[in-house]
Amino acid sequence: MVLRGTNQEQARPYNRRIVLECIRNGGPATRGDIAARVGLTVQTVSTIVRELEDQNYLLSVREAPKGRGLPPTTLRLNPDGGYAVGISITPLGVEAALMNLAGDMLGSAARSHAHASPNAAFALIGELVAEMRALRQDGRILGVGLAMPGPFDVQSMSFVGPTTLDGWAGVPVRARLEEVSKLPAFIAADTVAAALGVRLYGEGAGIGQFYYLHFGVGLGGTMMQDGVPVRGAWGNAGEIGHIPLMPGGRLCPCGNAGCLERYLSLDAFSNRPDGQSQAEWVAEVTPIFHSAIQTIENLFDPQAVVLGGIAPGELITDLVATTAVLPSSISARYDRTTPRVIASTGRQSVMRGAAALAVSGVLSPRQEITSSPDRAQKRDPFSNGLAA
Repeated sequence: MVLRGTNQEQARPYNRRIVLECIRNGGPATRGDIAARVGLTVQTVSTIVRELEDQNYLLSVREAPKGRGLPPTTLRLNPDGGYAVGISITPLGVEAALMNLAGDMLGSAARSHAHASPNAAFALIGELVAEMRALRQDGRILGVGLAMPGPFDVQSMSFVGPTTLDGWAGVPVRARLEEVSKLPAFIAADTVAAALGVRLYGEGAGIGQFYYLHFGVGLGGTMMQDGVPVRGAWGNAGEIGHIPLMPGGRLCPCGNAGCLERYLSLDAFSNRPDGQSQAEWVAEVTPIFHSAIQTIENLFDPQAVVLGGIAPGELITDLVATTAVLPSSISARYDRTTPRVIASTGRQSVMRGAAALAVSGVLSPRQEITSSPDRAQKRDPFSNGLAA
């Protein structure tokens, strides 16, 4: 995503976010570097930097001189300039974590509750948010991000069956989350949140175009294009779990038969035949898994497929080990610099990504200057410490 500032006076909040996002995306930089990247004057950038330093979002660091003259100061994010809470809700329960601006996880907690009702889930979320806030009682909590399984608002598929949140149709999730957390709330599918977490802090950090395959209770995915998730017209792109891969196969709660996640998911793994070992199950589903990889590669042409999720790390590792030899697809290239399939075994990606949703939602640039003049103005976190 190309970040460009504007010299219009009413765009100062937008420019502040542009500068901050430039440093978040590109790492430490000088004022001149930032000005060149975002199209602002060095004077404008210097003014913005002073404000962000005063508000503790940025730190200035000057390296030791290596010759004549003083080296320029380098600007970097202040890790403790703000915090965000990431929440993940699945059919197995609720997890929460606190993250600083540098992406460090400062603490986490979980509550097991199978297929929690909305009332039960939000009661648990309220408890967990209070626990996370207590970790930094005097810290600036920017917001809360919630990751939950999709797809959303799809006839016969949303909030139905063992791999999603049965009975959640019609629930005003954002309003309920803001009510129990007393924080600005941001919502995304668990696959999108996890892909963001992997892109910012995990195995996808150096890869511009990758498909994140989320091995959860169900199976879904998100294509990351230049660091931005491809969401689709209604936010449900990547629901690979409901591709009917096995004609006439097992019935799926979505109403179809032979859907991929009936064979490849934690739900499918949990319902394997009695006595079947993990290794035996992996061997059985390997042809199906490889077909899924081929489908993803031929549809999206990614640099790599990253397999992660809430599945045990050893299960993800065993599946990825089968991809040393894969059937041909458009990804079978001579000039590859990354494996076709990469394992992401850390279970924190969903919560990291959910917290990053809140950080981005509050601090990332938005073109507010083009909004309608009679639109209610949002609070600016850079002027009064409140989240937008």
